Amino acid sequence: MGSDEDAIRSAHKAWIEAVNDGNLQRLLALMTEDVVFLNPGQAPLGRQEFPANFTSAHRQYQIRCISELEEIRVAGALAYTMCRDSLSLTPRSGGANRELRGHRITLYRKHADGRWLLARDANTLAPAGS
Repeated sequence: MGSDEDAIRSAHKAWIEAVNDGNLQRLLALMTEDVVFLNPGQAPLGRQEFPANFTSAHRQYQIRCISELEEIRVAGALAYTMCRDSLSLTPRSGGANRELRGHRITLYRKHADGRWLLARDANTLAPAGS
């Protein structure tokens, strides 16, 4: 088996691919039961609320995320990543694209089976150019 850092890189890549594919079931498999998402200007979001929010966003927009890992740190069964994200939202009903840019920090937790799952996620995404 590869290193923890390699496994976290793989988890990060799988997450971004699932976001871009609109694959909700894959995303749910990549997160802990007690996951918390922090988004600018919104209340914290848990696993229970995630499916409706994700599905609604994908109904409204074609989503394309590019995420560049800038840092990975592992400390026992916890790890974090910091990355630079670019998010393009293309309205499915037509209209101008929205472009968001920012940083994201993600906390991963290693489970007994060796998988690293997303446990906490916070981003600073804002309209590009602001």
